[in-house]
Amino acid sequence: MRAAVREVPDFPRPGINFKDITPLLADRELFGAACALMAEPFLTAGITHVVSIESRGFLFGAPVAVALGAGVVPVRKPGKLPFRTTREEYALEYGTDALEVHDDALPEGARVLIADDVLATGGTAAATARLVRRVGAEVIGSTFLIELAFLGGRAMLPPHRVESAIVYT
Repeated sequence: MRAAVREVPDFPRPGINFKDITPLLADRELFGAACALMAEPFLTAGITHVVSIESRGFLFGAPVAVALGAGVVPVRKPGKLPFRTTREEYALEYGTDALEVHDDALPEGARVLIADDVLATGGTAAATARLVRRVGAEVIGSTFLIELAFLGGRAMLPPHRVESAIVYT
Protein backbone atom coordinates (compact mmCIF):
# COMPACT_ATOMS: atom_id res chain seq x y z
CA MET A 1 0.00 0.00 0.00
CA ARG A 2 2.78 2.43 0.89
CA ALA A 3 4.28 1.96 -2.58
CA ALA A 4 0.96 2.99 -4.15
CA VAL A 5 0.92 6.35 -2.35
CA ARG A 6 2.47 8.85 -4.74
CA GLU A 7 4.68 11.59 -3.28
CA VAL A 8 4.08 14.97 -4.93
CA PRO A 9 6.71 17.53 -3.90
CA ASP A 10 5.78 21.18 -3.41
CA PHE A 11 2.01 20.59 -3.57
CA PRO A 12 -0.16 22.47 -2.77
CA ARG A 13 2.66 24.89 -1.93
CA PRO A 14 6.46 24.85 -1.73
CA GLY A 15 7.85 22.70 1.07
CA ILE A 16 4.84 20.38 1.29
CA ASN A 17 5.38 16.74 0.26
CA PHE A 18 1.79 15.74 -0.59
CA LYS A 19 0.72 12.11 -0.18
CA ASP A 20 -1.45 11.38 -3.24
CA ILE A 21 -3.70 8.38 -2.52
CA THR A 22 -5.39 8.25 -5.94
CA PRO A 23 -3.20 5.37 -7.23
CA LEU A 24 -4.15 3.32 -4.16
CA LEU A 25 -7.84 4.13 -4.65
CA ALA A 26 -7.67 3.03 -8.29
CA ASP A 27 -6.33 -0.44 -7.38
CA ARG A 28 -9.33 -2.48 -6.22
CA GLU A 29 -7.23 -4.96 -4.25
CA LEU A 30 -5.20 -2.28 -2.46
CA PHE A 31 -8.28 -0.16 -1.78
CA GLY A 32 -10.10 -3.18 -0.36
CA ALA A 33 -7.09 -4.14 1.76
CA ALA A 34 -6.76 -0.57 3.06
CA CYS A 35 -10.42 -0.45 4.11
CA ALA A 36 -10.14 -3.87 5.77
CA LEU A 37 -7.05 -2.72 7.70
CA MET A 38 -8.84 0.41 8.83
CA ALA A 39 -11.84 -1.60 10.09
CA GLU A 40 -10.05 -4.63 11.58
CA PRO A 41 -8.95 -3.17 14.95
CA PHE A 42 -12.58 -2.25 15.67
CA LEU A 43 -14.40 -5.44 14.56
CA THR A 44 -15.35 -6.38 18.12
CA ALA A 45 -15.75 -2.84 19.52
CA GLY A 46 -19.52 -2.63 19.02
CA ILE A 47 -19.30 0.32 16.61
CA THR A 48 -22.78 1.53 15.65
CA HIS A 49 -21.77 4.45 13.40
CA VAL A 50 -18.74 5.48 11.39
CA VAL A 51 -18.38 9.25 11.17
CA SER A 52 -16.44 10.20 8.05
CA ILE A 53 -14.86 13.60 7.53
CA GLU A 54 -15.27 15.66 4.35
CA SER A 55 -14.18 14.93 1.75
CA ARG A 56 -11.67 12.12 1.25
CA GLY A 57 -12.79 10.58 4.54
CA PHE A 58 -16.05 9.74 2.75
CA LEU A 59 -14.11 7.36 0.49
CA PHE A 60 -13.10 5.27 3.50
CA GLY A 61 -15.95 5.83 5.94
CA ALA A 62 -18.57 4.00 3.89
CA PRO A 63 -16.65 0.75 3.24
CA VAL A 64 -15.36 0.71 6.83
CA ALA A 65 -18.95 1.09 8.06
CA VAL A 66 -20.06 -1.81 5.86
CA ALA A 67 -17.22 -3.98 7.22
CA LEU A 68 -18.30 -3.14 10.78
CA GLY A 69 -22.03 -3.55 10.17
CA ALA A 70 -22.50 0.11 11.13
CA GLY A 71 -24.18 3.18 9.71
CA VAL A 72 -22.16 5.98 8.14
CA VAL A 73 -22.54 9.66 9.07
CA PRO A 74 -20.91 12.49 7.11
CA VAL A 75 -19.28 15.45 8.86
CA ARG A 76 -19.12 18.41 6.50
CA LYS A 77 -17.94 21.97 6.16
CA PRO A 78 -20.56 24.60 7.12
CA GLY A 79 -23.55 25.01 4.86
CA LYS A 80 -23.26 21.66 3.07
CA LEU A 81 -25.82 19.65 5.05
CA PRO A 82 -29.52 20.27 4.28
CA PHE A 83 -31.07 19.75 7.74
CA ARG A 84 -30.54 21.25 11.22
CA THR A 85 -26.92 20.92 12.29
CA THR A 86 -24.57 21.21 15.24
CA ARG A 87 -21.31 23.05 14.54
CA GLU A 88 -17.82 22.73 16.03
CA GLU A 89 -15.22 25.39 15.31
CA TYR A 90 -11.50 24.66 15.49
CA ALA A 91 -8.27 26.58 15.11
CA LEU A 92 -6.16 26.55 11.99
CA GLU A 93 -2.63 27.87 11.63
CA TYR A 94 -4.16 31.20 10.60
CA GLY A 95 -7.82 31.61 11.55
CA THR A 96 -10.56 29.08 12.23
CA ASP A 97 -12.70 26.57 10.41
CA ALA A 98 -15.78 24.58 11.37
CA LEU A 99 -17.46 21.22 10.86
CA GLU A 100 -21.13 20.30 11.06
CA VAL A 101 -23.23 17.18 11.56
CA HIS A 102 -26.99 16.74 11.35
CA ASP A 103 -28.57 17.11 14.77
CA ASP A 104 -30.33 13.76 14.43
CA ALA A 105 -27.52 11.78 12.76
CA LEU A 106 -26.27 10.04 15.90
CA PRO A 107 -28.60 8.68 18.54
CA GLU A 108 -27.61 9.26 22.14
CA GLY A 109 -25.21 6.54 23.22
CA ALA A 110 -24.09 5.68 19.68
CA ARG A 111 -20.64 4.05 19.60
CA VAL A 112 -18.67 5.98 16.98
CA LEU A 113 -15.55 5.33 14.94
CA ILE A 114 -14.12 8.41 13.21
CA ALA A 115 -12.65 7.68 9.76
CA ASP A 116 -10.50 9.91 7.56
CA ASP A 117 -7.79 9.60 4.95
CA VAL A 118 -4.93 11.37 6.78
CA LEU A 119 -4.06 12.17 10.38
CA ALA A 120 -1.73 15.18 10.25
CA THR A 121 -1.87 17.75 13.07
CA GLY A 122 -5.06 16.22 14.48
CA GLY A 123 -7.13 19.39 14.51
CA THR A 124 -9.89 18.18 12.21
CA ALA A 125 -10.19 14.77 13.87
CA ALA A 126 -10.18 16.34 17.36
CA ALA A 127 -12.93 18.77 16.31
CA THR A 128 -14.92 15.84 14.93
CA ALA A 129 -14.54 13.97 18.22
CA ARG A 130 -15.80 17.01 20.14
CA LEU A 131 -18.71 17.33 17.72
CA VAL A 132 -19.65 13.66 18.19
CA ARG A 133 -19.60 14.06 21.98
CA ARG A 134 -21.66 17.27 21.80
CA VAL A 135 -24.52 15.44 20.09
CA GLY A 136 -24.49 12.73 22.79
CA ALA A 137 -22.54 9.91 21.15
CA GLU A 138 -19.41 8.13 22.40
CA VAL A 139 -16.14 8.15 20.45
CA ILE A 140 -14.66 4.65 20.57
CA GLY A 141 -11.76 5.32 18.22
CA SER A 142 -10.38 6.87 15.06
CA THR A 143 -9.00 5.14 11.99
CA PHE A 144 -6.91 6.64 9.21
CA LEU A 145 -5.35 5.42 5.98
CA ILE A 146 -2.23 7.54 6.56
CA GLU A 147 -0.69 9.04 9.67
CA LEU A 148 1.99 11.72 9.40
CA ALA A 149 3.42 10.85 12.82
CA PHE A 150 6.08 13.57 12.63
CA LEU A 151 3.28 16.18 12.96
CA GLY A 152 2.08 14.79 16.31
CA GLY A 153 -1.65 14.66 15.56
CA ARG A 154 -2.19 11.48 17.59
CA ALA A 155 -1.60 13.49 20.79
CA MET A 156 -4.70 15.59 19.99
CA LEU A 157 -6.98 12.54 20.10
CA PRO A 158 -6.80 10.88 23.52
CA PRO A 159 -8.33 9.07 25.27
CA HIS A 160 -9.72 6.93 22.48
CA ARG A 161 -7.93 4.35 20.33
CA VAL A 162 -6.17 5.64 17.20
CA GLU A 163 -5.20 3.32 14.34
CA SER A 164 -3.47 4.03 11.02
CA ALA A 165 -2.85 1.68 8.09
CA ILE A 166 0.29 3.52 6.90
CA VAL A 167 2.53 5.58 9.18
CA TYR A 168 5.17 8.05 8.00
CA THR A 169 7.67 8.88 10.78
